[in-house]
Amino acid sequence: MPYVDASGAKLYFEEYGEGYPIIFIHELGSDLRQWEDQVRYFSRAYRCVTCNARGYVPSDVPEDPAAYGWEQSIDDVTAVMQGLSIDCAHLIGLSMGAYTGLQFGLRHPRKVSAIVCAAAGSGSPPSQRHAWLRETSILARGFERSTDSISEKVANSATRIQLKYKDPKRWQAFASQLREQSGKGLSNTVIRCQAMRPSLHDLRDRLARMMVPVLLIVGDEDAACLETNLMLKSTLPNAGL
Repeated sequence: MPYVDASGAKLYFEEYGEGYPIIFIHELGSDLRQWEDQVRYFSRAYRCVTCNARGYVPSDVPEDPAAYGWEQSIDDVTAVMQGLSIDCAHLIGLSMGAYTGLQFGLRHPRKVSAIVCAAAGSGSPPSQRHAWLRETSILARGFERSTDSISEKVANSATRIQLKYKDPKRWQAFASQLREQSGKGLSNTVIRCQAMRPSLHDLRDRLARMMVPVLLIVGDEDAACLETNLMLKSTLPNAGL
């Protein structure tokens, strides 16, 4: 299996196609397999790279919670680029991955040529912060105790149930893949990458100076992301929604 070395972990990656690089960054509830359709399409003309975050097998699952974090996620994207000799790339991220993509753009604007930011912003609005911290704490404990039990609840939650109705086979694949993940890895990711990350609303001054082109995408069940994406559209100088 191909891996790149990051700080304190080896990260599993896959790449297909040739041309200008696109790096796909997955969400909390899935792994690189969620990008199958996109990679099949874009690898016809681009070099497509997908990677499992630390905590998602077959990437390493560090035991120490301090090995995880939203800042570490940014550094892990840098490690992937360095390991694959990529100087600059398009970034495509979903949810947790979209947050990482935006933060990467703020920190390394010369390393990213465009960002697709889908379903970013859960827990960012000030009115959601208290509930967000409570929900992430419950979710982390659930993954720690029983991946099967909490995965069933996540798969049938309000933001996932429409997939079950629209595409039962894809929903079943999502639910099965979530159950395969490491409970320890998911728990540490929720606490360190989700609960502890700064609100995007607190980054408005920095985002207002970021000239990287950004495409913001919000799904029809992404109610928790709407307010933040409207803020991002009005703040980012070079964004479409």
